Amino acid sequence: MEFTQELLQFLKQWYWIPIVFLYLGVLSTILIENRNPTKTLSWILVIVFLPVVGLLIYYLFGQKFNKVRRLKRVNDAQMMRLKKEWQRLEPYMEQNLVRISDRIGTLSRVFTFLKNERVSSPTTGNSVKLLINGEEKFPEFLKSLREARHSIHLEYYIFEVDTIGKEVLSLLEEKAKEGVFVRLLIDSFGSPGLVKYLSRRKDLSFEYHHFFPVTFTSMGNSNYRNHRKVAVIDAEIGYIGGMNISDRYINDPANSTAVFWRDTSVRIEGPAVTMLQIGFWNSWNLADGTPFQLSEGYLLHQMPHIEKKGSAAVSFVESDPGSLGPFNMEAILVGLGEADRKIQLVTPYYVPSDELATALKVAAASGLEVELMLPEKSDSFIVQHASLSFIKPLLERGVKVYFYKKGFIHAKTINIDGKLSYIGTVNLDTRSFYINYEIAAVISDDTVCRQLEEQFERDKEDCERMTLIEWKKRNVWKRGLDSVCRLLAPLL
Repeated sequence: MEFTQELLQFLKQWYWIPIVFLYLGVLSTILIENRNPTKTLSWILVIVFLPVVGLLIYYLFGQKFNKVRRLKRVNDAQMMRLKKEWQRLEPYMEQNLVRISDRIGTLSRVFTFLKNERVSSPTTGNSVKLLINGEEKFPEFLKSLREARHSIHLEYYIFEVDTIGKEVLSLLEEKAKEGVFVRLLIDSFGSPGLVKYLSRRKDLSFEYHHFFPVTFTSMGNSNYRNHRKVAVIDAEIGYIGGMNISDRYINDPANSTAVFWRDTSVRIEGPAVTMLQIGFWNSWNLADGTPFQLSEGYLLHQMPHIEKKGSAAVSFVESDPGSLGPFNMEAILVGLGEADRKIQLVTPYYVPSDELATALKVAAASGLEVELMLPEKSDSFIVQHASLSFIKPLLERGVKVYFYKKGFIHAKTINIDGKLSYIGTVNLDTRSFYINYEIAAVISDDTVCRQLEEQFERDKEDCERMTLIEWKKRNVWKRGLDSVCRLLAPLL
């Protein structure tokens, strides 16, 4: 009894000693991780000025954890598996790079970069169809599902159990019963409703897995999400873009109260779909899905002998926390550096890395026309104000900034010189570049690039351009709030 009292007395008097050691340990860990200096300083400020709460936030969202080291090992293992195939394709890839260079000049260096980093093979002979909003994507998508003969592979961040979601699930069931191999991979954080719905189903005809399940013991790893939206059907047709499986992307004229959603996807046929299939295979294996061999009909033909479907050059940029580098950001930087005339960017969230912000400012200051389109109202209060804090430096260097007013613009596209476009799941923010599993299609196709440029001009009619004069007229309290939220930007 006396010992217990003495121990309690000791703890009351010297409680601060273990707390100090805990703080020193955490701060040392942050410094040893060699983070970006801005991010390091941000985490230190959070931990110091938010006692206890700051430590909890860091535990949940700040640590790299052993998970990232495991992801790097997984990526290395996957690359070793594909190394022989990559070597076999070397002459084919070099021929494609020559063809692409003849068409778009030095912008072809984006494809060269992806090939040299073994991110994706450059392919030619593809057909690419631009799909604006759910009204254009979902009819095409559902038709492809109905016509599937061999396999359906879906990988989505958000899959809601609503009208379109139930229709897709019904088709998956139907096709699986017909003998089609159906695999569905969803993110457990982005699709909690579907996780709960499918967990109650004991009679599923298709295979289903959720990516990185969020549990109490895995909360620290919940920061790493699979943000991709990809479909591969019969190894012949691929869909990629910003649209999830959700009714919100279908703008029903009868529903006058719904927010208008502007988004962009593409439908791809041709050799490029092989790379999209390999990407799904890697994700499925990472999620511990039942293994399947790509040789068993999932790559219907072997490059370079795949039938050509069109004239588009296509490659894909995949990145994740275990990537050798932030490949999506780097691929964008390569393209921006080779721009000669015009750069058009559309993103729902603009919380840029220093490298991207500098590239846009330098491009505008060197005489290129640089246009950036953002939503006037975001679906995230903090991200919205953090984004706004980065606008003034762009305006000062000549970047044209437009705020979309018709609804919420969720598209993630870049169009350079009307010759090269990026369409995918990648927001222009640090989360997409460094934390999430993301993918973007890099496309060289005259028709697609022209249509993207025309769509940008149409969207400008629903925008208000922000000038430096108008920016300075903004309420001082709003600008102050922007600056406060910007302090959190490296952590978002």
